[in-house]
Amino acid sequence: MSGLPLDAIRAQFPALALTDAGAPRIYLDNPAGTQVPQRVADAVSHCLLKTNANLGGYFTTSIAAEEAAIEAHRAMARFLGASSEREIVIGPSMTNLTFALSRSLGRTINPGDEIVVTRMDHDGNISPWLAMAEDRGATVRWLPFDTTTWNIEPKALDNVLSNKTRIVALNYASNLTGSINDVAALVERIHAAGALAYVDAVQFAPHGFIDVQTLNCDFLACSSYKFFGPHLGIVWAREQILSDLYAYKVRPATADLPWKFETGTPQIELLAGLTATIGYLESLGAPHTGRDALRAAFDNASAYERNLTAQLIEGLQSIQGVTIAGITDPAKFESRVPTVSFTHTKRQPSKIAEALARRNIFVWSGHNYALEIARTLNLDESEGVVRIGMAHYNTSAEIAITIDALREILAA
Repeated sequence: MSGLPLDAIRAQFPALALTDAGAPRIYLDNPAGTQVPQRVADAVSHCLLKTNANLGGYFTTSIAAEEAAIEAHRAMARFLGASSEREIVIGPSMTNLTFALSRSLGRTINPGDEIVVTRMDHDGNISPWLAMAEDRGATVRWLPFDTTTWNIEPKALDNVLSNKTRIVALNYASNLTGSINDVAALVERIHAAGALAYVDAVQFAPHGFIDVQTLNCDFLACSSYKFFGPHLGIVWAREQILSDLYAYKVRPATADLPWKFETGTPQIELLAGLTATIGYLESLGAPHTGRDALRAAFDNASAYERNLTAQLIEGLQSIQGVTIAGITDPAKFESRVPTVSFTHTKRQPSKIAEALARRNIFVWSGHNYALEIARTLNLDESEGVVRIGMAHYNTSAEIAITIDALREILAA
C-alpha cells in the first residue's frame, strides 16, 4: 500500500462506512468533491457551537473566531509553500475568486493586450478571463493541448505568446483527462514573455505536493473540498502582486493583506474546518511535521493512487468498445492524477453513470465543465464522458467491483 495505513485512514472518514439498502457506497466521484475526515466535521461543529461570532470584537467568541480565520490562512500557507499567510486569499470557491481577481487584474489590461487561455482547462479558469478580456478590449488567444501526450506542450505555448501577452491561465492537472502539465517549465516561458501565470491546481492539489516557490507562478488556485475539506476556494499570489493590485471592497474594510480581497464576513466555521483538513494531511506524513509531513503524505498517497489507476485502466481496456481520454501508458502514470474518463461505442455516458449509481457506485458523466476538451475530442457536449476519480481512501476491491459492474453493464 505504498506506506499508507489504509484501514486507519478509512476509519477516519465516516461517510465511507455508510450503506444504502445494505449496499456499501463506492465513492469514485472524487474529482468533483471528496469526503471529509471526522476531525474536519468536528472542527466545523466546534466553531458553530462554541466560538460562533463575527470578527473584530473584544469578547471571547469573537477573539476565538478571529484566531480561527488567521490559523486557516497559516495552514494554507504551509500547504502551498507560501512565504506567509498574507499571500493566501480564501473565498467561496475557486471560480468565485478567479472572477474577482480577474476583475482586479483587468484594471491593468489595455485594449490590444492579449490574454491566453487553454483548451485543457475547467471553465472556471477560462470564462473569467474571457469576460475580463471582453470588458477591457483585450484579445484572447487559445492554447491547445496535444492529444497524443495529453499535455500543453512548450512549443504550442511559444506559438501563442507575444510581447502583448499579459496573463496566461493554465491548469496543473486536467479535471477530465487527469494529465499533469509541467507547470514550472511553462511558467518560465510565460515570464520570459513578460506575462503573469495564473495556475488552476484544483485537480492536482488532492494528489500531489505543491510548492509555489518551485513552480514560480504568480497565482495558484485550489479548492479545499477537493482535498478532504470544506467548501472553500483558495488563491495564493505573490505578496507584492497582491499589495499592488486593486481590491473591490466596501469602504470600511481594511486595506491589509489578505483581507482586502476577502469581501464580507468570512465563513468562519469552514475556515476552522480548513485548518483541520491540513492537519489531517500532515498526519499522514508523521513522524515528519509541517511541509516535510505534507511531502511524505503525498509521496505515499500518489504511489498508492497510481496502483489504483493502473488497475482501473487495465480493467477498462479489457472491455470492448471503451476508449479512454488520457494517458494509458503505465510508464507515464506519474504524469497523471487518478482521474480516468472514457466513452463507449454503444452506451451513452449518462446511461453508464446511471447504471453504476443503481449499484451504489458513484461516478460522473458529462463534460464536467471541461468544455473545450470535449470540443477538441469531438465529443457530444451533452454527454461528454464517464469520469471515475479515485482518492487515497479508495480500495483495490472497490475498483474490482466497479470493473465487474462495467463489464455487465456494457455487455447488456
